Amino acid sequence: MAESNKKSQFEVLVIPHMSAAYNLARWLTRNEQDTEDVVQEAFLRAYRFFEGVRGSDYRSWLLTIVRNTCYSWLQQNRRLTETLDEDVAEPAASQSNPEVLLMRNVDTELLRQAVEQLPVEFREAIVLRELEGLSYKEISAITSMPLGTVMSRLARARDRLHKALSIRMKGGAA
Repeated sequence: MAESNKKSQFEVLVIPHMSAAYNLARWLTRNEQDTEDVVQEAFLRAYRFFEGVRGSDYRSWLLTIVRNTCYSWLQQNRRLTETLDEDVAEPAASQSNPEVLLMRNVDTELLRQAVEQLPVEFREAIVLRELEGLSYKEISAITSMPLGTVMSRLARARDRLHKALSIRMKGGAA
């Protein structure tokens, strides 16, 4: 494949999934600067191996590379247990009512904190399913886990989130 053709196809087929790649990396690394480094490395790897892609599910293929790059990076930097940077931008609220805005921000913050507290394997499953909207089968392919394990991790992650949010909503600490 000619380099210009490879670049054009990569831009059309892979680049549109950058936000999903960034989202997954952000939740796994828990740090904005680290996320940028990991996503850049993942895209370099993806471009390098783009010609060998079989099939047409470029989103799952890219997210597999991002996931593997994250875990390699985390292992090299021993950052699985580091705390979250507090400078995470929250989505802008669309309503101008200050009370509604405050409640929405509180709810979003509680959910973000609860997801951040999940062990990385549960956090990964929740992000891929609930935030990226991937099917169980796609998650299984990305993570190289049996479908039953994916389902089990999602059930456990949802249970932990439910318990953590229940505690937080009652005013306690998780």
